[in-house]
Parts: sequence; structure tokens; C-alpha cells
Amino acid sequence: MINEISTLLDNYVTWLKDRTLVKQIDDWVEITTPHLDRHNDYLQIYASKNNGGFILTDDGYIIEDLKMSGCDLQSPKRKLLLEMTLNGFGVKLNDSVLEVHANSSDFPLKKHSLVQAMLAVNDLFYLSVPIVENLFLEDVTAWFDENDVRYGSKIKLAGKSGFDYYFDFLIPKSRQKPERLVQAINRPSRQSAEHAVMAWLDTKENRPADSLAYAIVNDSDEIPKSSFTDALQTYNVHPLYWSKRTEFVSELTM
Repeated sequence: MINEISTLLDNYVTWLKDRTLVKQIDDWVEITTPHLDRHNDYLQIYASKNNGGFILTDDGYIIEDLKMSGCDLQSPKRKLLLEMTLNGFGVKLNDSVLEVHANSSDFPLKKHSLVQAMLAVNDLFYLSVPIVENLFLEDVTAWFDENDVRYGSKIKLAGKSGFDYYFDFLIPKSRQKPERLVQAINRPSRQSAEHAVMAWLDTKENRPADSLAYAIVNDSDEIPKSSFTDALQTYNVHPLYWSKRTEFVSELTM
């Protein structure tokens, strides 16, 4: 058994070496790895001599790709998540560039750490659903603050059934507008629509008669299906699409 595993490990190392390409570009060496990013492109890193050792970088690819895909990394929570992830691999962030410093003895380890950090940062912001949902809620909260929306957050309300429901925001009644209950929906789906509708239907009889319900829907990655929108509107939960937030700001600020 141990000999078989040893042979397989040797085969893996051979595969890794055979699938890695190097190319000289001025003072840098471009290293194309067999690892794929979320676009199914091979990850590339760059190496150069530096103070008797080496510097390895991603040339800013991962961070810039996230930014171009609409993932803003400037909020405090996102910066903290990014820093914690990179620290786990011993990788530094220099402006928008991921980089490590290596010497001849630890070059393989540092190269491996950089590649793993690139994959981890990408996954952190695009594949981890709980994190992405929290980040969208953070975006909505920041937008509320920026536009002087008066709100309470994480409001627990009792339903007619006796069950409690959490609403992301409650905007109190004003002279121009009634009370508004708001849910932030990061992933528009049948399940998220049902959750928003159920929370509203079970609690509205305990709220003022003119209260309104809204769902701020993240449509950055995909256009919500008509069935999702219809399900909300059928039960008077008004969908507000994040891409059109400037058009509905008056609905929430007054």
C-alpha cells in the first residue's frame, strides 16, 4: 500500500512539473501553473531576483479580476477577510498585488503558498455563500447610511403563528411614508422568495395597516427569473433591484 501511494505521489509531482510552463519576460519569469481560476484559465505567477532571493507575485490578477467582476474590496469587513486569508498563507498584499519573498531553499513552498492564496481569495468572495450574503447585506447597509435612510437593523418581529421572524431593516413611519420592512436577498431563488413572503404574511397583521414590505434583490450576477418576481409581487412584497437602486432611493428615504 505505501509503495503504491509513493508511486502515485511521484506521478503527481511529474504531472505538476510537466504541466508547468515558464517564459522569460524582461527581468521576470512567467510561470503558468496547471491550476485553474474561476474562468477556467490557468493561473500565472511571476518570479524575479530580489536582494539575493526571489519575489513571486500574481501581478495583481486576482484582486483586479474581482474588482472588474463587481466585487469591491474596500469595506472594512472585506479588507479584514482578505487580510486574514492572506496571512494564513504567509502572502502579503502590495497595493493590489499578491506577493511572497523566497530563497532557494523555500522557493517551492512559497510558490505553492502564493498559488493557494490566489485560489482561496477568489473562492472567499465568490464561492462561499454565507460570506457573500453577509457582504451584500453590508453593501446595502452602507448604501442606506450614504443616503441617510433611517432604519433599525436585524429586527425580530412576532408573527400571527407565534413564530418570530428577522427582518434585515425596519424603516419607521414618516410624514410622507408608512413603516417599511426590508429584506436583502443576495441569491434570488424560489426558497428566498418563499422566505420573504412567509415572513411578511405572518407578521403583517401585527404591524400598522399601511405598512409595506420590500425586498432589495442582488441582480449583479444574474437576472432574477420572472417566477421569483411574480412570487414576491403576488403577496405585495415589492422587489427593488440593486442595479437600479438610484431609482428607488426616494421610496426608502422619505
